[in-house]
Amino acid sequence: MSGDQAMRSHAGTLPVPEFADAAFVTPPPLAEARVAIVTSAALHTKDHEAFGNTDTSFRSIDRAERDLILGHWSPNFDRNGFAIDLNVVYPIDRLEELAAAGIIGDVAPKHYSFAGNQPDDVATIRLDSGPTAAAEMVADGVDVVLLTPV
Repeated sequence: MSGDQAMRSHAGTLPVPEFADAAFVTPPPLAEARVAIVTSAALHTKDHEAFGNTDTSFRSIDRAERDLILGHWSPNFDRNGFAIDLNVVYPIDRLEELAAAGIIGDVAPKHYSFAGNQPDDVATIRLDSGPTAAAEMVADGVDVVLLTPV
């Protein structure tokens, strides 16, 4: 079995949290919506602390920041796409283009990065750092979140 097949097989056995009553809010039309990116690429700036193994915290990234470090831990992760174009894992320039074209209302002032290597139950993200990042987005008037799982 190849490494990729083994990883896919293992991922299929991991428990997935189930939510009895998932929250949902109807956003405004995209042309009026403020959009933020949330990525699991463990992106951070040189001034941020790097992500540690099973780090459940997040880093906020200023809208103008493009000099980002990919802190993804997996040895199986292909970093070539990121090295060629940041937008592969963090499509900030594409959002800017959509805003300029009037397809989305605005690009949020901050975006958020988590590390993808999480404990199986992801409890801390569900109950602590996730709601904290969400509260920051609400405070910034974010209507829509673009998730880029890495």
